[in-house]
Amino acid sequence: MNKLYNSREGLSSKLRQLLQEQIDKANPRRQLTAEETKRLSNLEAISTKLKRGENVQNRQMQTWLSEDEYASIDAEWQEQLALREELKDKLSELKRYEEKLNKAQMMRNQADAYHHK
Repeated sequence: MNKLYNSREGLSSKLRQLLQEQIDKANPRRQLTAEETKRLSNLEAISTKLKRGENVQNRQMQTWLSEDEYASIDAEWQEQLALREELKDKLSELKRYEEKLNKAQMMRNQADAYHHK
């Protein structure tokens, strides 16, 4: 039984290897230059920092991104700032609703306190 399993596993790995060779022949990939490799590793490091919620300096992003990429990020950031500023100004109806909600919560808490006494 063990020999049968090993032979199947061997056939499976050989088949995978042959398929990978066929894919590589059909889809040749060019090798990155040393500069491209360095840029890629630095961009991956920046991406990792951003995913962890850490700050990344603008200077560092400007160094490793092209001018178009950096301009795109800057435009998106300005759009985000404008959106945040717009959301700061609440409608008067929303402010009134929040005030009434806070009052209702305070009354509920007082009623719960009296109930427990």
